Amino acid sequence: MKCVLVATEGAEILFYWTDEEFEESLRLKFGPEGEGEELPALEDQLSTLLAPIIISSTTMLEKLSDTYTCFSTENGNYLYALHLFGECLFIAINGDHTEDEGDLRQKLRVLQFLFKLHFGLVTMDGQLLRKELRPPDLAQRVRVWEHFQSLLWTYSRLREQEQCFAVEAVERLIHPQPCELGVEALERHVVQAVNCSPARAGEEALHAFLLVHSKLLALYSSHSASSLRPADLLALILLVQDLYPSESTAEDDYQVWAAPWERELSGRQPEPSPRRLRGSQSIALQQDWNPRFSGPTRTSARTGTDSFSLPEEYFTPAPSPGEQSSGSGSSIWLDGEILPTDASSIQVGEDTLQMLFSDSPAPSCPRRIFLDVSVKESYCPMVPHTMYCLPLWPGINMVLLTKTPSATLALVLNQLLDGFSLLENKLKKGQEARSSLRSHPLIGDLRQRMDKFVKNRGGQEVQSTWQEFKTKAFSRSEPGSSRELLQLCRKVRRQLCALYRLSFLSAAPGLGGPQLPQHLQDQVQMLMQEKLMDWKDFLLVKSRRNVTLTCSLLEDFPGLVHFIYVDRTTGQMMAPFLGSSEGPSAELGKGPMAAFIRTKVWALIRRARRYLQKGYTTLLFRDGDFYCSYFLWFQNEMGYKLQIPEVPVLSDDTPPVGVLGGDYYRKLLRYYSKDHPAEAVRCHELLALHLSVIPTDVLVQQAGELAGKLAQRLWEASHVPLL
Repeated sequence: MKCVLVATEGAEILFYWTDEEFEESLRLKFGPEGEGEELPALEDQLSTLLAPIIISSTTMLEKLSDTYTCFSTENGNYLYALHLFGECLFIAINGDHTEDEGDLRQKLRVLQFLFKLHFGLVTMDGQLLRKELRPPDLAQRVRVWEHFQSLLWTYSRLREQEQCFAVEAVERLIHPQPCELGVEALERHVVQAVNCSPARAGEEALHAFLLVHSKLLALYSSHSASSLRPADLLALILLVQDLYPSESTAEDDYQVWAAPWERELSGRQPEPSPRRLRGSQSIALQQDWNPRFSGPTRTSARTGTDSFSLPEEYFTPAPSPGEQSSGSGSSIWLDGEILPTDASSIQVGEDTLQMLFSDSPAPSCPRRIFLDVSVKESYCPMVPHTMYCLPLWPGINMVLLTKTPSATLALVLNQLLDGFSLLENKLKKGQEARSSLRSHPLIGDLRQRMDKFVKNRGGQEVQSTWQEFKTKAFSRSEPGSSRELLQLCRKVRRQLCALYRLSFLSAAPGLGGPQLPQHLQDQVQMLMQEKLMDWKDFLLVKSRRNVTLTCSLLEDFPGLVHFIYVDRTTGQMMAPFLGSSEGPSAELGKGPMAAFIRTKVWALIRRARRYLQKGYTTLLFRDGDFYCSYFLWFQNEMGYKLQIPEVPVLSDDTPPVGVLGGDYYRKLLRYYSKDHPAEAVRCHELLALHLSVIPTDVLVQQAGELAGKLAQRLWEASHVPLL
């Protein structure tokens, strides 16, 4: 029973999201008393229910400069969390006791982050944001609301099912060969191909990456591009999962790809799946398939880097159609047919290739998004990009990010808006700040920048408002009051935001803005499909069994049940797969046992965040038959552990621990690096679940050794940095 709502100070609803249980409770509350009466619209029901809360919160803020941020109703049936972002009040409600205050506040922060991702600097002005969230056209309003409602549903699903969204870090697909192949293909056949094409309409490809379900396979960024933040990359994965939700097909894949020893123990025999017949025709297995024998086609490069992976061995795909095969003798296809060894007889025609590609979903329309970048060592938030999501096959997607030709205008507008925001804060201080306004260095720099902008790009309205502001701000004979200057400052800022909106939202892809031609998108999509054709089925299975608790790992760390390791410097994580009652099985099996362990792990994540917010970096407690532990520590580039400082204690109204709601770890690294200016500082986290029979001193020793091995493994698997 959940609800999220965004409203103005006048209780006008700008957006809402509810589940079926909450809508049913509203129907019972506002249902018609007589038989001929109609039920009010859902928007009207929410407005009637929450208008007193919105008005009282706004009134308290005006009269007392303070208001409530969380409360529960009588008998604790409903929990409310409120937060004021600019001129808009965000409200989250829970009535089934599945979310606490921290969860509700995190949901509100994520929603605001999604607004910024879609609207950029327009979110700085409440009136312009209202036009985007509540357009006059009803059909357009429904589309906008349904889009963000779908994103919230997808975020809630991923946070409950995927460990990477639970800890808010990117999970890499760990296998060196397809990773290297993907990076090379993204560089040569996607980014360079787009940038060298004369038909790119001024667009410049900056980033391209491959996703297998919610896991990152490969990422390539051009030399002129700023690095992608982990928060932005997670948000992009969320958008892709919303466009193309991952279907759980790993049980079908298991029939063919499960490790032989697993099938021997379980008694399960592989059966060909209809949906796999087309995608796996180029992967042949040797006749003598022995669990303890590795034949020529079952080689794996850098097997040392996969020491924590399955006892399963990686299968190197056979050559693509049309290439010479290095193997000898006949091989058996997955459906039992004999594979001919003559290269001339395995040529695949164009019609067959079309059949192989026909199962890929239809591509989505390009969309405008706004990402933070660093330009010449300066930070610039919410720069416009164009996102192209090109599905290769169900579960495997390629994302291309391009820079618009007018991106430099966004950099200029960001600098001006940042200057006017600082000026507005100074004007709020009153007469003393106004008297020293002319001599402040900020004003001189802002005046030069604004004069240059108005001369080159500003419209008539911006010119007249800026001229009026200069007259009142710098006049010695008739200076304006602080209140007049504050109103003019806000007016200029709103007009700059309106220009930003006109340049990047009204001229977005699909609305007349520049975008890559469709034939160029189809070209890079088909090239990537050809490169990954032989790896497709393996990657789909590998994404479900990325890291596993092998026998050697359990021998080295007895009593270990589960772990999550996070490198907060790069925003990457690794953890064994946790199955659910509906999804594919893991080492813990399916059903009650897997669900029980998942509950323990998710509870540990929530508790670790709460204690980290209170300043604790180490946590160890017993929960039934298990020990739950959490460790946060810092290291230098040589791997030596640094002394842990006193982590700042956060108040309840600060952004929660995470990256989507406030980028907590980036701030923590910046805070700790002040004491170590001569060396690079790295931050790591480890969450572990052990059996309670393990002594605590042994558990702590194991955690240190496990963290070292996992850090080395993740470093070897990370060919492309994320920061």
